[in-house]
Amino acid sequence: MNDFTKRVVEIIQSIPKGKMMTYGQIARIAGNPRAARQVARILHSMSQKYNLPWHRVVNAKGEIVIKDDESRFVQRALLEKEGVTVKNERYVSIDEYRYDYQKFE
Repeated sequence: MNDFTKRVVEIIQSIPKGKMMTYGQIARIAGNPRAARQVARILHSMSQKYNLPWHRVVNAKGEIVIKDDESRFVQRALLEKEGVTVKNERYVSIDEYRYDYQKFE
């Protein structure tokens, strides 16, 4: 596993319940601000192996962007279970719920 991937995994594992981060925010903190799509690939391929809280990652608009209806519903339900308000079935307030991870900044 390369250093960027290790940092992404560590950052995602650190997101506490009731908080969220964006793909771009994670990429920037991990050292590559242009790698938001890579963060999505890491999240998709390593969530189960590393027990990543995948549901706590949204896009820059605070939007749940999973295309699959069932997975999108699961993400929304998991966020709501942690006390996160999801508006219009897919939007989370970035200002209210963003986790400001500091270790790599």
